[in-house]
Amino acid sequence: MVKLAANLSMLFTELPFLDRFAAAADAGFGAVEFLFPYEHSPDEIVRALRTNRLELALFNLPAGDWAGGMRGLAALPGREAECRAGAALALDYARAAGCRRLHLMAGITAGLDPQACRAAMVANLRHAAQLVEGDGIEILLEPINTRVDMPGYFHDTTAAALGLIAEAGCPNVKLQYDIYHMQIMEGDLARTIARLLPSIGHVQLADNPGRGEPGTGEIAYPWLLGHIDSLGYEGFVGCEYRPVAGTAAGLGWAAPYLARGTD
Repeated sequence: MVKLAANLSMLFTELPFLDRFAAAADAGFGAVEFLFPYEHSPDEIVRALRTNRLELALFNLPAGDWAGGMRGLAALPGREAECRAGAALALDYARAAGCRRLHLMAGITAGLDPQACRAAMVANLRHAAQLVEGDGIEILLEPINTRVDMPGYFHDTTAAALGLIAEAGCPNVKLQYDIYHMQIMEGDLARTIARLLPSIGHVQLADNPGRGEPGTGEIAYPWLLGHIDSLGYEGFVGCEYRPVAGTAAGLGWAAPYLARGTD
């Protein structure tokens, strides 16, 4: 059964962040994800989850100065101490909230030495994975498209991310497969997902072009989600899209999957 998680960094953004949890629950979601929780205390996050009977599917480790254009630290030579302090902070939040998946962002590395970036990335990935392993937490790597959304990002294909995962050699490191990003970079979604399923720890979606909700672009989502379900994927599918005409108005596509709407 397809299990959707509302991405609260992109959905219900007309509301203050902590109020978005209730909005997601009212819409029928049983889980949420978001980019970063760090402007709020772990207690505030846990209270919002418990009050609304929501599971936390995923969030990102600290990624540096996001407002200033940073998109991660892990592949930036010389930022190892900051990256590892961020991993410890994220673990505090994950433990409190019962979250079992954390996304480690690599960063923008255009113009930097590729070998030094790779060495930093693998070392930081291994450190994060070993740090959280005893808590049953997975560290995820997400290939992000460099054509539209994030030029210069360190890894932009599944092959690149899987190479890093193999080099780190940690069993609790998985692939975060974002359908939108990979439609732009690779295409052939159905076959790729089927082939990579054993390595996938989390799936996210948005339509293309435009990064709107399913039904606003070229991807045949009713078929694709059914295909992913038929493959035996049991994780969450994160709704990381920009609503075209407001979150609630654009949730018609999700009605078959939102079983909590009348709870």
